[in-house]
Amino acid sequence: MNGKNLAGGLAAAAAGAIGAVVAMHGLDRAPHPAATSASVQAYLADHPEALSEAVDRYQDRQTAAAIDAHRAAIETPFAGAYAGNPRGDVTLVEYFDYACGYCRATVGDIDRLVAGDPGVRVVFKELPILSPWSAGAARLSLVAAQSGKFGAFHHQLYAAGPLDSAKVDAAGAAAGLDPRAAASPAIAAELAANLDTARALRLSGTPTFIVGNQMLAGAVGYQALKDAVDKARAARKV
Repeated sequence: MNGKNLAGGLAAAAAGAIGAVVAMHGLDRAPHPAATSASVQAYLADHPEALSEAVDRYQDRQTAAAIDAHRAAIETPFAGAYAGNPRGDVTLVEYFDYACGYCRATVGDIDRLVAGDPGVRVVFKELPILSPWSAGAARLSLVAAQSGKFGAFHHQLYAAGPLDSAKVDAAGAAAGLDPRAAASPAIAAELAANLDTARALRLSGTPTFIVGNQMLAGAVGYQALKDAVDKARAARKV
């Protein structure tokens, strides 16, 4: 996001948050707009934490609205690019890049989550943005997904360490993949769609996890992922 868009986003968040503070605390009941403004300023001076809390709430609502608007694109896996229960009651989505060390660090967390929760489905979304080899790795990974070999390719390539073209080729060969299949229009369309969705959601990098109406950025760890899944599951029951 460029500086102008960031400033605009922060201004919108601040305006929305101030409105939320006004509504939450009944500060809009003053008889005159000037009195309302003075009341808001006085309240925020005495309770500066209220604005931070309201900004967080406003941003959470904006995030939830953006996720809802793109949920089908977010949660629909490409072929076999998923793990866990294909009919799970909760879907956790990971936007990742094979050149991302933080993504590599989450592999064990995802494996543990899938092993311990028979109701979770994890959908993997390629977002190759970090290195010259990212796009090639992503395309071959989607070939693996089409071939029913996504998990094997995914684990082998991450286990090989920092990404380079030789490791991509070796992982593909070990999985018995045909590299020519990476030129498929369907694969190009999937990568383009993922990038469009990432822009719409204003993702800041990889890994980014989405579950329910929550977005978690970075290698947040097993417990944070489990808590997010539990929260999404509880919300479905309300």
